[in-house]
Amino acid sequence: MAPFVAAALLAAPFALASSSAAEEANSRPQPVVQPHVVPLPADKAYPGTLQLRVDATDVARGIFRVRQTIPVAKSGKLTLLYPQWLPGKHAPRGAIAEIAGFRPSAGGTPLTWVRQPTDVYAFDIDIPAGTKSIDVAFDFLSPTRPSEGRIVVTPAMMNLQWEQVSLYPAGYFTRNIPVQLEVTLPEGWTGAAALDGLKVSGNRYSYAPTSYETLVDSPMFAGKFFRKWDLGQNVTLNVVADEAKYLEATPDQIARHAALVAETVALFGTKHFDRYEFLLALTDELGGIGLEHHRSSENSRATDYFTRWDDNDSERGLLPHEFTHSWNGKYRRPAKLWTPDFRTPMQGNLLWVYEGQTSFWDLVLAGRSGMQSKDTVLGEWATNAAFFAAQAGRAWRSVEDTTLDPVIAGRKPRPFPSATRTEDYYNEGSLVWLEADMIIRQATNDMKSLDDFAKAFFGGRGGDWGEVTYDFGDVVAVLNTIHPYDWSEFLRTRLQTPGQPAPTGGIERAGYRLVWRDAPNAYDRARMARAKTADLTHSLGLVIDKDGVATGILWDGPAFRADIVNGTKILAVDGLGYSRERIEAAIRAAADGRTPVRLLVERGGRYRTIEIAYHGGLRWPHLEKTGSGPDWFDRLLAAKRAL
Repeated sequence: MAPFVAAALLAAPFALASSSAAEEANSRPQPVVQPHVVPLPADKAYPGTLQLRVDATDVARGIFRVRQTIPVAKSGKLTLLYPQWLPGKHAPRGAIAEIAGFRPSAGGTPLTWVRQPTDVYAFDIDIPAGTKSIDVAFDFLSPTRPSEGRIVVTPAMMNLQWEQVSLYPAGYFTRNIPVQLEVTLPEGWTGAAALDGLKVSGNRYSYAPTSYETLVDSPMFAGKFFRKWDLGQNVTLNVVADEAKYLEATPDQIARHAALVAETVALFGTKHFDRYEFLLALTDELGGIGLEHHRSSENSRATDYFTRWDDNDSERGLLPHEFTHSWNGKYRRPAKLWTPDFRTPMQGNLLWVYEGQTSFWDLVLAGRSGMQSKDTVLGEWATNAAFFAAQAGRAWRSVEDTTLDPVIAGRKPRPFPSATRTEDYYNEGSLVWLEADMIIRQATNDMKSLDDFAKAFFGGRGGDWGEVTYDFGDVVAVLNTIHPYDWSEFLRTRLQTPGQPAPTGGIERAGYRLVWRDAPNAYDRARMARAKTADLTHSLGLVIDKDGVATGILWDGPAFRADIVNGTKILAVDGLGYSRERIEAAIRAAADGRTPVRLLVERGGRYRTIEIAYHGGLRWPHLEKTGSGPDWFDRLLAAKRAL
């Protein structure tokens, strides 16, 4: 055998030489330089005002009919852009695939156009000599089922996002492009948007000219069933619902929303808006959303948000989160996330400030205002800390690397998210900022806290409705003015370095510890009840949805080792049909150390019986106070302004 191997090795160079000679004889093309140019954005005035008219009356088919009039300064090529990189989404998610019937014309004469093949969001139009403006018509075909995308039109309401129904000329900062909007709603509907100069004529809403940047940042919610409340501080809660009965809010419920506004303004010390519009949809039909804007936010909750208030404590963190973004994310923005137009790529490396600290403040402000209970707030921190303690992906991927996830994955379902990580900069960011707060509080005997950072960093100059950018050094510098500490090392270790311990430092500094109990915490209990799921992450290592289908498989957990993957249906437990109660009972029984958890499962038409040798009992995370010292969570969550 050895001589044969040696001969083969000696022959290898000759074989490679022969192969190389043969390849040299093959045809070998060179790359073609693409003859396209998109003008780069310049900080100069646009010559004229765009007119945007949207007919939104085709509710049955969810079609928006768009007409634009666009002034032009010269003949030749005009490049129109469809928005691609969208603020708040941190990724190139423009809905270009949903436009149809694109027709540019001038004086009624069709114009020649071509889409740039290497930039499908760019349309090049030939402008004849003497043309002063062109007209553009197209339809936006909004999804009619979730598999096509997010539903934005239902028989009772709609969510109008102007970037979906407009194009803009390349070569200009979008803040310098004036646009005047007119939208026709279905008869009898009411719309709300944070745009100025509203005039209503029948079902036609028109607004004063604004910049294209502001237009895109000012979406509309409209609906058949609408109600609004004044929350003080020039803040309004605008609510649309599937049915009128879901709009019955009590005075106490509205008072808690008003307290949220008061607490948030007290935290930051100033406002960067003249008015603010909460846009809230209570719906089982419109696609879910939580998206920030400078003077408004798009939010959706279940229809029973008001009518089953006591059951919805876990659902009430969304409005505090999006409201906080008016300061953190819109006014103060990472320098690489601010772009002059919607074509320039964004870089989200500081999303652990933008979203992470906002996720900290949404819990704190919800607790301070009474929007959420202390038990729910601590339950959510416990759930997140426990998940990160079990997350395999932490070994290879830092929190900061997950800020690229909006571009990498776009929130698509994944086989084993605990191994790949997802957008962890939200919830791990929250826990890191909790630790920062406790470091400051305890070092200063509660004289200073992250509240002081928020006021100094995000408060800024009152009446400034623009954007102020920052970088890592700016964050560290302001933290050091609040309390001198090696904040650079603190943040780089916890957020930019993989393989870190579970982020429980803030919990422990607050005088608590992460413990395990056989009943869910307040947050887990409420979210499982609402979604009708069984979150068994810390026992069997999976989540089971309302239909008995396994999801969220924990990497190297008991279910993983039993070859259960996402999409596996749990049909029976110990020979009886699956239910949450039965599988929990089986896990309790297996705690005797001998009895396995027996399941009948199906995947892809194949059935098998499995026995999982798990004996650790039911386990859900909780935060438990240690010792008799001060309750630092009580100090953190104490209201700053009388409710």
